[in-house]
Amino acid sequence: MTGSPKDTLSTAELIRQLSEEVSRLVRDELRLAKLELAEKGRHAGIGAGLFGGAGVVALYGGGALVAAVILLLAMVMPAWVAAAVVGVVLLAVAAVLGLLGKRQVTEAGPPAPERTIESLKHDFDAVKERAHR
Repeated sequence: MTGSPKDTLSTAELIRQLSEEVSRLVRDELRLAKLELAEKGRHAGIGAGLFGGAGVVALYGGGALVAAVILLLAMVMPAWVAAAVVGVVLLAVAAVLGLLGKRQVTEAGPPAPERTIESLKHDFDAVKERAHR
């Protein structure tokens, strides 16, 4: 009777090994989920920060455009042209920041740890297959 060393193990030893392997598998899957969620959170945080920056710059752009209109109406002088140019530039910067923020939030994807879920499904399928043998 030749076989692998597992053929000579008692049922209690096999159950102990199974318990250890399942514990290790669960710990590894939890570690993977934690890493995946941290990566997604980082992208979402960067995107939210860029959206915030876009809002602040847009506020300044709006203020500059309001100042341009006030200067234009108060007295027709070349000073309003400078204020209008600054307002347009600030709004263009806000648009770029907003697009970058949108891209970061899109890259973050859904908050579920998709790779971990897929890995767990694969692990459960492997366990089911071994159980049927």
